[in-house]
Amino acid sequence: MKYLPRMHRFAFAAVTAGLLFGLAGCWSTSSSAKPSDTELAPDSVHEHTAEEILRRLGQHYRSVSLNNDLSETLLARYLDALDPNRLYFVQDDIDRFARWRHKLDDQLEDGNLTAGYAIYDVYQQRVHERMSYVNSLIEAGIDELDLEDDESLVLDRSDAAWPEDQAHANDLWRQRLEDAVLVQRLDGESDDDIVDGLKRRYSSQITRLEQNTPEDVFQVYINALTETFDPHTTYFTPHNSENFSISMSRSLEGIGAVLQAEEEYTKVVRLVPGGPAAKSGKVQPADRIVGVAQGDEDMVNIIGWRLDEVVNLIRGPKGTVVRLEIIPSDSASEHKTRTISIERNRVVLEDQAAQSKIIEVPRGEETLRLGVITIPAFYIDFDAYHAGDPDYTSTTRDVARLIMSLHREDVDGMIIDLRDNGGGSLQEATQLVSLFIAHGPTVQVRDANGEVSVLPDQYPGTLYNGPMAVMVNRYSASASEIFAGAMQDYGRALIVGDDTFGKGTVQTLMSLDHGQLKMTQAKFYRVSGASNQHRGIIPDITMPFLVNKEEIGESALPNALPWDQIRAARFSPMADLSPYIETLTKRHHDRIDDNPEFDYVREQLALAAEQRQRKALPLRLAARKAVQDTFEEQRLAIENRLRAARGEKPLASMARLKELEEERVAARVAGEDDDRPDPYLEETGEVLADLIGLATSTSSEALALEREDKTPVAGSF
Repeated sequence: MKYLPRMHRFAFAAVTAGLLFGLAGCWSTSSSAKPSDTELAPDSVHEHTAEEILRRLGQHYRSVSLNNDLSETLLARYLDALDPNRLYFVQDDIDRFARWRHKLDDQLEDGNLTAGYAIYDVYQQRVHERMSYVNSLIEAGIDELDLEDDESLVLDRSDAAWPEDQAHANDLWRQRLEDAVLVQRLDGESDDDIVDGLKRRYSSQITRLEQNTPEDVFQVYINALTETFDPHTTYFTPHNSENFSISMSRSLEGIGAVLQAEEEYTKVVRLVPGGPAAKSGKVQPADRIVGVAQGDEDMVNIIGWRLDEVVNLIRGPKGTVVRLEIIPSDSASEHKTRTISIERNRVVLEDQAAQSKIIEVPRGEETLRLGVITIPAFYIDFDAYHAGDPDYTSTTRDVARLIMSLHREDVDGMIIDLRDNGGGSLQEATQLVSLFIAHGPTVQVRDANGEVSVLPDQYPGTLYNGPMAVMVNRYSASASEIFAGAMQDYGRALIVGDDTFGKGTVQTLMSLDHGQLKMTQAKFYRVSGASNQHRGIIPDITMPFLVNKEEIGESALPNALPWDQIRAARFSPMADLSPYIETLTKRHHDRIDDNPEFDYVREQLALAAEQRQRKALPLRLAARKAVQDTFEEQRLAIENRLRAARGEKPLASMARLKELEEERVAARVAGEDDDRPDPYLEETGEVLADLIGLATSTSSEALALEREDKTPVAGSF
């Protein structure tokens, strides 16, 4: 048995990945394929780089043996990366690839990439065959398709058997073509427009196929290897290294969306706070981008494109417009898309700055005033900080000023809103913890050698020591989880909302002779010893959110590192809120169980779950229309029940609902305030008010919620 060499020197760097580069584009083959003299082969630089990457992987947090088990896993991941829905390869191909099942480890150790390129060449052949076949059906005329058969299209083939032969594979693609025609006819598209769109789509995939290079193959194959370690360990080619560096700076002009490759699609992972996409309201996490156009130019189909190429298309100068064709996250078919326009802009620190306001919560004869501080990201102007600028911008400094301002307003409690906060600076997360605890550790970090570092509180004393709640959701990640976890462990605040993302690993960016390797080398742990990884932060008080946790979150990523725990750090909790959780939870449910706003969310979740459980869709026009009509009736009924509860007039049709949603988006883009209620913030205010009431009716000393002494402790921020 061989073991990957382990480096004992640990280089720590907290790097947040903006782009996860993955699957390269589609390819061609066989008798009808591109000529053999264009078959791709590795260059010597790729062979040397493979050996270097293998050595560097010895520093990975997860110790992995280079043996037959790894070889078998690598082959499976590589095939899954190329053909995740089992639509290109046939069973005979898979049988032939099996001869490498226990040899890839030996080949890689010698820098031998033969198998990876040979498999890729077959992949190109099969894709070319499938696209050529579909195009032949389109040329024959979509009226020749039989849309009256009682066939069904299987929606998820990731666990299906491989097609028996070419005829079976072609039949699967005929069904996909029929699905595309059905969806677009039901949306009112003319047959001419349907044909033009489908021709562009499949011809574009063939064109992209013929543009791939040996570098593309190397990237896909090596990233199949790095994924056997964890999903955040990624190889960047020299070109992609440049893209990654740009994505890490705040000077990037674009739409402000974090993307990753998923199967043949480009998926939106999260939106950058303050970015054009987030402000527009037109894009949501888990949406898939299938087309990109510059201004009024023709839409370019990007299915099967490499992620860096998609990024290059979407990125552009401030003030220019990019159009995106998107498969919405709740769409039942990949052909049910919508086209949106976003004006590119610069994402700057000011757009992500913390902000505050005051909400009022009636309680008997008195009204509690609660300060709300919204933190979209953990930011810091590193250039100004390192230059010694005393006025450098940072999350901690901004929040400190907001706390002082709210103190002057004599608030009764504080809510820190971390919803949709995807993280950022580790330094800022730990410094923010310091504002709310007297002294003690803030977070623990364990490296690949098992050595644990404890990061201390940097500002002894508290700036605010009153009652507090922290709001989180599934999009609260990384630095947000460090802060929320510390507040929960110290008993300093109630955590309210939904399970967080679960990103508890640390990545280091390593320079290679050819490109860069982003590699996981450490994990974050709470002061209590529990990991943030995989599970995230579990709230004390939970609320339903419109998010599919099977698609969003660390647990949804392939081969994510597991949750575990280490020894707790030495710390003294400031309070114990656990005796009050049961009472708070009961009161919370008494309010939201019959609350129309939360009924709306629960009904939407149930409808989405029902859609996800659907394994297949009918390919007969009348049956498909019945499915669509039923869904739209359910969706409209849910909307109208909420409108009735708000005293608004019911909507007559789904068309009117879509118009209303577009009007809301236009208003948001124009900078108009959204007057709709925020039930999550309102309910968090109620929960915090309950806690304040319980604290004042029992021993406030035991809770360390000294309302009689609200004087902030001075500090240097």
